[in-house]
Amino acid sequence: MEKEIYDEKMKQLKTGTTTVGLVCSDGVVMASDKRASMGYFIASKDILKVHQIDDFLSMTIAGSVADAQTLVRIMKAEAKLYKLKHGRNMSPNAAGHILATIMYQYKVFPFLVQIIIGGVGETPQLYSLDPLGGITEETYVSTGSGSPMAYGFLESVYKKGRPVKENVELAAKAISIAMKRDAATGEGIEVISISKSGFRRYEPEEVQKML
Repeated sequence: MEKEIYDEKMKQLKTGTTTVGLVCSDGVVMASDKRASMGYFIASKDILKVHQIDDFLSMTIAGSVADAQTLVRIMKAEAKLYKLKHGRNMSPNAAGHILATIMYQYKVFPFLVQIIIGGVGETPQLYSLDPLGGITEETYVSTGSGSPMAYGFLESVYKKGRPVKENVELAAKAISIAMKRDAATGEGIEVISISKSGFRRYEPEEVQKML
């Protein structure tokens, strides 16, 4: 019975979006589109898919909005508790593995999401998580229905060692390319960066100039 429920929930996993994450020499960059879809219906044209967890940590969401927003709330609370207990910000490595452990505990009734979590600790780091809590460290990554198009672009242009100021443009262009071919990706582009100076969300006018 549990396997039947699990199989049915995995069939429901719809990742109609595109998110990307890039590791830079001095930080990380994340980007996403702004469309939320329900099948062929556009449910929202301005949904936030890149969430700030603390000053040096962020995560992207793809999949079930309710499940993703729940995990965002959990991670914000975990980051605050970690800082109170240890007197320092949670590292991307710690955040990724805490989130993976939480998601694994619900593997029979999984969160229907794909997550990218990353930021700056001792070094810039980026992690990709699947619905069962599987975690991999990446230098660049994309999730959602538009990820094949984003990957096709990033694999041809991404190079290690580039600074944030160069990679924000690549992230924005990767989402833009996905928007042209993936019906579930659209409405606009959100771009953020995290460096030693902290979290930054780019204004729509700045993003437009990157394209």
